[in-house]
Amino acid sequence: MEKKSVAKNYVFLAIMLGSMVLGAVVGWFFPIVKDADGNLISAGATVLKPLGSVFINMMFCIVVPMVFASISSAVANMESRKRAGKIMGVTVATFVITGAIAAVIMYFLMKMFPPVLIPWAEIPAEEIGEHASLATMIVNFFTAEDFVGLLSRRAMLPLIVFSLLFGFAVNLNGGKETLVGKFLEDLSNVMLRFVKIITYYAPIAFFGFFADLVATYGSQIAANYVRALVVYYPLCFIYIFTAFPLFAWFGGGKGAIKTMFQHIAKPAVVSLGTCSSVATIPTNMEEAQATGISKDVSDMVLPLGATMHMDGSCFSCVLKIAFVFGVFGMDFGGADMLIKVILVAVLSSVGMSGVPGGGYIGEYIICSIFFADHMELAFPILVTIGNLVDPPATMINSAGDYVVSYIVSRFVDGKDWLQKAVAAKK
Repeated sequence: MEKKSVAKNYVFLAIMLGSMVLGAVVGWFFPIVKDADGNLISAGATVLKPLGSVFINMMFCIVVPMVFASISSAVANMESRKRAGKIMGVTVATFVITGAIAAVIMYFLMKMFPPVLIPWAEIPAEEIGEHASLATMIVNFFTAEDFVGLLSRRAMLPLIVFSLLFGFAVNLNGGKETLVGKFLEDLSNVMLRFVKIITYYAPIAFFGFFADLVATYGSQIAANYVRALVVYYPLCFIYIFTAFPLFAWFGGGKGAIKTMFQHIAKPAVVSLGTCSSVATIPTNMEEAQATGISKDVSDMVLPLGATMHMDGSCFSCVLKIAFVFGVFGMDFGGADMLIKVILVAVLSSVGMSGVPGGGYIGEYIICSIFFADHMELAFPILVTIGNLVDPPATMINSAGDYVVSYIVSRFVDGKDWLQKAVAAKK
């Protein structure tokens, strides 16, 4: 891997993190000042808040057409995969199950080590709003009260379901060869470029956002982010050396753990170097072939995994939810909360990551379910955590694609597929 390639893939992330640090420094040196009665004496760095608000408002304005266009287009233009039906079914089921396992692990870890111990502001509970009950969440997942309700960023889940159904209808009507199919594909590409244009402004936006946050809430913000990272980074490496061996053993049986560790290092390093699951596909393909995994399995699992297998993202999703709950001083407990967190983590990380722009869609899903009344504050925090944990999350996602191919091989080629592959090499 060339050093220039690594630098190119990380340069924007470095700029983003640098702008956050610079904004935090400015906010630290120019805090908001109030007198004993709470009257404002000096606004300090909070005057920079509009820099962040512009970015957030632009993103909110494009989210509805972006979600509709990208999801509808993806479904409308998909090809038939009858021949690979079994492989596809096992692959997607495995992605969902491993993602749910990751979400459960992080949930209980967040219960033991909450990332935010003291709320950032004294916000009355009634102003935050009660998060939806499980029954309400299920209803809201499928429906809005009317079509106009779908046009609000607060109705993200109903919009997703509507987009999926619309895409299926277009697919049944002729798919990508129809005028509507071509229009959706073109609109999806336009929206992606729209997002890209706005993203160029993100470093300035996050400079202003962090300057305002630190000026308003003080040094505890940095401590909270550090606490979150101290939990997340070690967890990723522990997961590699505990969960991955278990998955490999379940999928390949005797000798699978040793074989897995012999081949997983290269995909892990490439994913860290490129910060991209898609860029790791060729390396994963090479290692899968060297392992003896059937070509039709690797050809299906690895490309799908690059966009749908997101255990690391499920970790970060739960971390984000727990973090913002702590910011607002909300209770992060209860059986129904666990179920909702798992559902949202799997949907936003596994389901939506395969859709162009899916990362932002995931943040909107989290906001619309848990923080609908405070999206303007919650959304940038969620994006920030995503930036901070992206490298190890990508490593878990990408290296895990190779491990999942073991499980799929077991159900497609039999329990002894690895032993047969090893014997064939001799």
